[in-house]
Amino acid sequence: MRTAVITPVAGRHGHLDMQRRGLGRSAVPAHCHVVVCMADRDAADVAAARPGPPVVPVHIDVPDGRLPLARARNAGAATAIRSGAELLVFLDVDCIPGHELIGRYVECARQDPGPRLFCGPVTYLLPPPPAGYDLERLARLTDPHPARPSPSGGETLPDGDPRLFWSLSFAVRPDVWQRIGGFCEDYVGYGAEDTDFGQRAAAAGVRLDWIGGADAYHQFHPTSDPPVQHLDDVIANARIFFRRWGWWPMTGWLTAFERLGLARYDPADGWRRTSPAPGS
Repeated sequence: MRTAVITPVAGRHGHLDMQRRGLGRSAVPAHCHVVVCMADRDAADVAAARPGPPVVPVHIDVPDGRLPLARARNAGAATAIRSGAELLVFLDVDCIPGHELIGRYVECARQDPGPRLFCGPVTYLLPPPPAGYDLERLARLTDPHPARPSPSGGETLPDGDPRLFWSLSFAVRPDVWQRIGGFCEDYVGYGAEDTDFGQRAAAAGVRLDWIGGADAYHQFHPTSDPPVQHLDDVIANARIFFRRWGWWPMTGWLTAFERLGLARYDPADGWRRTSPAPGS
């Protein structure tokens, strides 16, 4: 099964290099790696400098500085499908694929011809030691994020809650991708485009399966909780989502913004920003 790995990139070249190292160790190799460069002219060269599947670069502009993640994934998928891919595997740039990730996705896609989305467990890693992450020992660190199902080994958990879909690591056949219609490009910047995709999949009659053994490892990077640096994007995208689906996503972040005095909820008008985010 011809498999394309699709990775949107804007900076984070060290993470991309580690992802390439992981792809180079995969038990089942990908046929190509579609690197979607979001206003990042150097990312494709960074990827190509490391052994692994052939790099197929896709370049998209970012005129306003807000990363168009939905558009980037759609552009990567379109390129992969034109190249003859029979399975699309999406990996965020900060995710290292486990040794069996591609093989497990391929195995499940072959076994089940129905309309399916496949999601694997993701382990969030601690900061790396001075020499970096040791990929030979990575599997020993497996400890999937508790907010998502984490089947073991070759187990598959079918009929997952579409609200729990996440885009860090997932696979889909091209016909199912086209049935869903890809990601909604109304979302720009951080947040909600993957929750929307899960809802689009469910509305299209596509089942979400959690795939044991398809482990990915999320590389550590500093972040804030709630993500105040993305305040405007989170609120704008939450409002788009509410208009489309009738309920509010990311409520944990929104209520945290409210506690900080950065946002408020009006029953008549929904969530709105009340003041600029710190440092903005």
